[in-house]
Amino acid sequence: MSGDASAPTTLTVQEPASEKYFPSDEPYRLGAEYFNRGDYGLAEHYFRDAVEKAPEDGAAWVALASSYDRLRRFDLADRAYRRAIELCGETIQILNNQGYSQMLRGNLKSARRKFLQAAARDPGNPTIQNNIRLLDGGSSFLAAPAWNPQVQ
Repeated sequence: MSGDASAPTTLTVQEPASEKYFPSDEPYRLGAEYFNRGDYGLAEHYFRDAVEKAPEDGAAWVALASSYDRLRRFDLADRAYRRAIELCGETIQILNNQGYSQMLRGNLKSARRKFLQAAARDPGNPTIQNNIRLLDGGSSFLAAPAWNPQVQ
């Protein structure tokens, strides 16, 4: 039997260089799962854990802000959106989400401005177009009686 006596006798497993695990991956995945189920409280919990583990993860900050919006914690949502903008810039997704946040608050003129900013960057985006239609169609229950949907 020939061989190097110094060679290890146990096998070792190496992670592929192309796949890295980040501590925020699992909390982010769980947060997304709960958000999609409509359990915004648990989603917020996991997204907050994700940003605590990876404070430079812009996507996690956007997701956390969206959870805060659904929980009507707009003060915290605004802070999370600001942090996401610091990390990623004012992306189409952030503009759209901020528009949705403003719509939830009843700030319809501000919502329209954000949606139109997002639409100007990506005119064919179906999510943005849907949100604009929602804003226009929902004006009867979202807006004060004096709101005019033609005002931008």
